[in-house]
Amino acid sequence: MVVTFFPHPLVVLKGIEGPFYLSSPHERAALLAELRVDAVITLTFNREMAALTARQFMAMLNQSLNLNRLWVGENFALGRGREGNVSTLKRLGEEMGYQVEVISPVQMGENLISSTQIRAWLAEGAVDLAEEGLGRRYRLSGRVVHGDGRGRQMGIPTANVAVSEQRIVPAVGVYAVYGWLDGKRWPGVANIGFRPTFDSPATSPRLEVLLLDLDEDLYGQEMGVEFVARLRGEQRFPSAEALLAQIQQDKLAARKIL
Repeated sequence: MVVTFFPHPLVVLKGIEGPFYLSSPHERAALLAELRVDAVITLTFNREMAALTARQFMAMLNQSLNLNRLWVGENFALGRGREGNVSTLKRLGEEMGYQVEVISPVQMGENLISSTQIRAWLAEGAVDLAEEGLGRRYRLSGRVVHGDGRGRQMGIPTANVAVSEQRIVPAVGVYAVYGWLDGKRWPGVANIGFRPTFDSPATSPRLEVLLLDLDEDLYGQEMGVEFVARLRGEQRFPSAEALLAQIQQDKLAARKIL
């Protein structure tokens, strides 16, 4: 059984706004289900929960779940002022009848795998490193919404995927991706950016996906986008024709990778 929190404690305690999450609660539960976890409990984190002492929180958890073993990372802490560190949790465990097991950190080369490190790699567009650290490809999902139709006018009908503003989006650029629709995977090219060639007024990057082997109306459908490799940064082209020529090169590069 996995016990987790939403919103993330840092979002509540530090008032973080904007992109932060690597997965939604639903996506996290689905990933854990694939690992044969029997149940996922998502607790609503708020100021009231943050005010609980470690003893109060663990008593509540133990009463509800009848704990046998509690697995935590070596730097984990819970309770007011992070007082419930590993040693405190072990002492409480002796009183309440559960055993604490500490999970050692995972290293990848010189890097310690953590959500902070994954965010840093995504901010650089290093989706390959993020994939290695996560043990899976980084994925965004959202509903396909109407854009300005410029892609279809140019013969490259892209899908504009509306991603939650709270989700971390990889660095601006062009990527080889897989698009997922109704459980089926399609190779594609994704652009994350501001469309500088057309002087777009966008203030936040858009995710546009061109599926290479599918040409149909996708409006309103839910699409998952898995990032495989970064092809290039976003560029401003002198004309729509120059952009179109580059997109053809991007499609070839993506097919070779995928």
